[in-house]
Amino acid sequence: MLKIARVDDGASDSIQTLKLEGKLLGPWVDELPRACQELRTPPSGLRLNLAGVTFIDPAGIELLGDLIRRGATLDACSGFIEELLSRRPS
Repeated sequence: MLKIARVDDGASDSIQTLKLEGKLLGPWVDELPRACQELRTPPSGLRLNLAGVTFIDPAGIELLGDLIRRGATLDACSGFIEELLSRRPS
């Protein structure tokens, strides 16, 4: 299961933050692009807080890699999640 919540941290109007909790895998991988589209902001204006993410499957890693290449930033990754992401193809 994956929970996606918009976070208003008041830091900047130009950066939108989504907080993810749970596992980014299987059928939930498709939910993240939908949530990003609802924000109506380009990936360069997107921050993903991954503090509550416990696992990411290969499809989730590919999706996050694509978002990063398009300018999104990641926040609060655990060491385990950082390791999974570091092994993705460039």
